[in-house]
Amino acid sequence: MDGDLGDFLRSRRGRIRPEEVGLPSYGRRRVPGLRREEVAQLAGVSVDYYVRLEQGRGQRVSDSVLDAIARVLRLDETEHTYLRTVARPRRGRDARRPEASRVRPGVQALLDGMDRTPAFVMDARMDVLAWNSLADAMNGYSRAAPAGRNIPRQVFLGADARTTFPDWPEIAAQAAAHLRLSAGHRPDDTRLDALIDELSVKSPDFRRLWADHQVKACMSGTKRVHHPLTGVLSLPFETLTVPTDPDQTVVVYTPERGSETAERLAMLGSWAATAR
Repeated sequence: MDGDLGDFLRSRRGRIRPEEVGLPSYGRRRVPGLRREEVAQLAGVSVDYYVRLEQGRGQRVSDSVLDAIARVLRLDETEHTYLRTVARPRRGRDARRPEASRVRPGVQALLDGMDRTPAFVMDARMDVLAWNSLADAMNGYSRAAPAGRNIPRQVFLGADARTTFPDWPEIAAQAAAHLRLSAGHRPDDTRLDALIDELSVKSPDFRRLWADHQVKACMSGTKRVHHPLTGVLSLPFETLTVPTDPDQTVVVYTPERGSETAERLAMLGSWAATAR
């Protein structure tokens, strides 16, 4: 993860055309986007300073400099926060974390109380830690090994992933962007590094998406899932951070009452209860 800052800056200046920031575009360029000296000029820093920053040698870089670079590169709020995080990584904090996260009984009771909507808890590595019965009926968490409960592994390495997720390209891009955002906040998380290495080795699609350096927290939206018993479920979702453990996120699918998906979920829940 040591090259993240430079790779991120290069990827972002590569997507900005000179004319977009008021610079003339002379002749052919060897690479698309802005040159280092152009970013430095527009951000009001020396070329040498910006080069050192891209090389990971910028020590104690100030907020004002990072804000200026974010403005030049037209970073959104999430990208801006990520830039600050990888420019000044807080080392050592993740090495002390326990190997396995535990979900408080009260949070599990909250999940269990949602009898009409699938809901689960995932951590910063996107490992699913806890779930309710409807989420289990939909995804089979209780039957899977712990490694099989990791969402990026399901998306990039699952044999049936492209069938399970009809909108697979979008789901894959979201998973990679969310994982990169987590990695920026956890520079010493060896388990997260191992997951990224595994996906990079085993999945060309993940390698391609990881190289794009997209960062995005997937906090809400709609996911389509194909279940062998019910067919396609169209699932709006919302996410909530657990206040006592900011690394844990509750994901709740919220289909509209009376919708086709809600009826199919009710059928799935009845089937699961009968099977139990």
